[in-house]
Amino acid sequence: MARILVADDDSRQLELRARLLEASGHQVDVAFSPSEAMRQLGSAEVVIMDLRFPNAQGQPDAAEGLKLIRQIRATGCRAPVIVISGWPEDLESSPEAQLVSRVMVKPVGMAALLAAVAELTTAASAPARNPL
Repeated sequence: MARILVADDDSRQLELRARLLEASGHQVDVAFSPSEAMRQLGSAEVVIMDLRFPNAQGQPDAAEGLKLIRQIRATGCRAPVIVISGWPEDLESSPEAQLVSRVMVKPVGMAALLAAVAELTTAASAPARNPL
């Protein structure tokens, strides 16, 4: 199974997703903030993240999630990134939209999340085809 990093500032959602993923056989690391997510990124095979994190004023801000996406990619991490958000329009028209693998609109059912993880980890581990 996969090593998954889950980043969300909502502790209940974070715990729920971590337990579900662990029960499905995945190794899960959790992060409550973008800075903690960057510290834990390591060898994550999938990143599941919220888009809105508190900004310097403590207000939910999509700019914090967009910055996290850029930072993840700046490290050279090529792991699939799944963004779970109640405001997908915050991402849709941004350049960061091209840097994520999947956007899922809250509320996300656990079966749908597990299916997305399975699909993306299967696609990531498939051998590259050599065109003739």
